[in-house]
Order: sequence, then C-alpha cells, then structure tokens
Amino acid sequence: MKYLTLLAAFSAAPAFAGPVFENMSQNLPPHEYSGGWDHFVGGGVAVMDCNGDTLPDVFAAGGTGPASLFINDGDFKFHAGDFPEITETTGAYPIDIDADGHMDLFVLRIGANRVLKGGADCSFTDVTADYGVPEADQWSTAFSAWWVDDGLPQIAVGNYVDRSNPKGPFFACDSNTLLTPDNGTYTATSLEPGFCALSMLAARDASGTQRLRISNDRQYYVRGGYEQMWDIAEARFLGEDDGWAKVSLWGMGIASRDLNGDGRDEVMLTSMGDQLLQIATDEGLYTAAPFNMGTSAHRPYLGDDGRPSTGWHAQFGDVDNDGRADLFIAKGNVDQMPSNAIHDPNNLLMQQPDGRFVEAALEAGLASGERARGAALTDFDNDGRLDVLVLNRRAPLEIYRNVTPDTGAWLNVALEQDGGNRNAIGAQITVEAGSFKETQQVTIGGGHAGGQAVPLHFGLGDATEATITVEWPNGAVTTATALVNQTLTLTH
Repeated sequence: MKYLTLLAAFSAAPAFAGPVFENMSQNLPPHEYSGGWDHFVGGGVAVMDCNGDTLPDVFAAGGTGPASLFINDGDFKFHAGDFPEITETTGAYPIDIDADGHMDLFVLRIGANRVLKGGADCSFTDVTADYGVPEADQWSTAFSAWWVDDGLPQIAVGNYVDRSNPKGPFFACDSNTLLTPDNGTYTATSLEPGFCALSMLAARDASGTQRLRISNDRQYYVRGGYEQMWDIAEARFLGEDDGWAKVSLWGMGIASRDLNGDGRDEVMLTSMGDQLLQIATDEGLYTAAPFNMGTSAHRPYLGDDGRPSTGWHAQFGDVDNDGRADLFIAKGNVDQMPSNAIHDPNNLLMQQPDGRFVEAALEAGLASGERARGAALTDFDNDGRLDVLVLNRRAPLEIYRNVTPDTGAWLNVALEQDGGNRNAIGAQITVEAGSFKETQQVTIGGGHAGGQAVPLHFGLGDATEATITVEWPNGAVTTATALVNQTLTLTH
C-alpha cells in the first residue's frame, strides 16, 4: 500500500525510547481563550522569534479577553510582552509582509482584522489602514498567504458564520476574502461560495500545483457544502471534472507533510468523529487513508467515554527524531456538546516503521482533558526536540517540554532571499541522509487559527551528516551538505 512504501527504508532505523514531556505550564503568565458561542471556534497561537534571540515567542488569542504576547526568556520561562490592547481575537499568523526581517502579525478577529508591524524588540504597531485592509465586520477564522511576484503577498482570509444574517446561524456561512496587492496596499474581493472556513493552506498539492485548500465546518453549512480547492493560477475552484472529489466534514484544521518520501504532501483534516488523512497518489490526487493506519483518532483513548472526539489544530513533527514524522492533534468539545466526548484528551500519534501511527499521549504526559483549540509543535529551548504548546478554551494555556531520552539526530533549516518574499514562502526543502529522505514545504497557513514562522525541523535518526536541497520559489535549485544537530540558515 502507498503508506508502506518506506517500510524497507525505516526497518533498519534504530529504536528510540517512547516520548516523554514535562508540564511547564506554571512558567506561563495567566491567559485564557474566553467568550460565548462566537468563540466556540478559533483560539489560535502564533509562534515566531520577535526579538532575534533565536528563542520562539508566542502570541495567544484571547477571545473576548485581551490577546497576549509571551516573550521566551529561555529555560522554559516566559514573561508577558507589551502588546496592543486587542480583544475579540480568534487567532493570528506570523508573516513578514514588508520583508524587513521582523515578523509581523495578521490578527484574525470578530470584527475588523488587524495587521501589526513587528519591530526588533517584540514591539508591534497597528498598520492595518496603511495596507488598506478593509474594516469589515466579519468573523474571521482562517488565513493563508503566498507570493506571486517580488512585492506584497497575496492573502486569503476565511470567514465563518455571517452574524448579520437574520436567518442564521445555520445556512448562513459568510464569503471568504482575497486580498490582492495594489500599489503598496490591498484590494479586497470576495471568494465565493463560502462554507464556513476554519482553516486555509496555500501549498503545492498532490499534483505539484500551488493551490489554496479550504477546510469548512458543515455544522453551519449543514448540507450542500464541502471541502474546497482553489487553483491560484487559474483563479477558480476545482470540481469533480478535475478529479477533486467532494468531501464534507466538520473541518477544523489542516496539517500537511510528506509521509512517504515521494515529495508529495499527505494532508490531515481534523473534524468531529473521524479525522481524515488524505494520501497523495501517483496520479496527483488524494485517497483516504485506511482505518488501520491509525490516524482517525475518532474517540478518546482513555476508555471512559465512547462518544466521538472533536479535533482542532493538527501538526506533523518528529518528536523523537527517529526519521518519521509524528502527529499531534489538539482535542476538545465545542462547549458542552452532549453528542461528543466532554473530556477529550489531545493525541500524540507516533509513526511506526511500517507507516502506521500509534497513540502515545497518555504515556508521554500530554493527555490534558481541557477543551483545546490552537497548538504548536515547536522547539522552545533550542535543544533539537519539539515541544508542545496548547491554547485551551476557558482554561489556562499549557506548555510541555520534550524530555524524551536518547532521541535521534536533527536538523533545523531556515531560508532567506532577497526581495519581498524574504522567507522564501513556497520553497521546498528536501533533506537526505542515507536511506532517509523527506521534503517539507515553506508555507503560511493551515493549523487551526494560528501558525508558526520558525525553522523547519527534520528528525534524522542515527545520521551524522545530511544533504539539503532547496527548490526556491523562482525554480532555482541549490544543494548544501551539513553536519547534524544544528540550525542552518540558507540564503539565495
């Protein structure tokens, strides 16, 4: 089967101890994602280095309460940064819009979204009006961005229920928004139809074409809607004539990763009940992963509640550096939805040598029962091991330090280039070490209401040296060789 194609490559990989995480949440300043029914969704985190010390810092959406910025002081200690007073936030994504080397933030809100210009010392200034981003009274819950030239990025904003529709909330999904650069500012147009977007990701799909994937919540489109794929170059939605099968689910989040070394990303879609993993095929399409692959994560694994789970943020990452990408899924009931599990612990699905995934969150110390929403797999202490951050609804923010013993080698890779697309969004990085080969894309979007702007992490097992091949956004290809266990910045 397709997902077993790396069986031979991984069968000789060394065995590593099971993952172990230490709860360090006591080191975070107080923060919660609060609010009523219009904050049932959202609750994202944005992770970036906002002061140049190589330690990832954190923006956390606050719902009806204020959003927060937490500065990483090292050794899993954080302090609250000086951040503009912004409420009604649902999430944010880091993006260097002006290519000045400092991460900016596109903040999603119920109400007018905000563009915050980042400074060298983690300062943020509201420049929304400077870019002509509309002061629309919409409920924004998804975001993605990409570059088509050397100027400003193209931006897509996903909007949820139209709160002004008197017939809502059911059958009242709002249209989404495309922000197109226009002489240094943006022109807004509607992207229709909208089916209550909760995640967006512009990336190369299984065919190798750059497209915008939109994951939608059928809770409110009820029927007639589906997951969407927008062809960026052709400016149209794909249909069944293009091989784009209609899939309807309670779409919450998107995660994308090449799981079998063929250079094409598999795609994880979180939902209520079964989570859907779509495997890229040789024909450039997708097929659903079989149940025995272990990725459905459809019910709590504690055995005390047989009702369906509710997945939100999903992210792939190699938490034990054995050369196989694992999968974290933030779980939590919408509020007190009786049809679904109330205490729904987060998942940590560890990829096995045969390509299957096995649950390890309980033994790893990650089985929180709070109502999780946004999350991040990020190396917060620069020790080469991915840590876990989780934002909860009406409960404190959580952070877990990866203390897994005897992990494998690793490599972090960041890209820089001249021009407007400073961080080379749209590039592909392929790392090879012996029989190991993995490709990752540099993207902005996906997740649930939040994302990261940090170096891409590769687990490398027992390798001592690796070859890094970069296909840059303009099509140029460069190659470098490096020793493992370091962070590299490659320039073009």
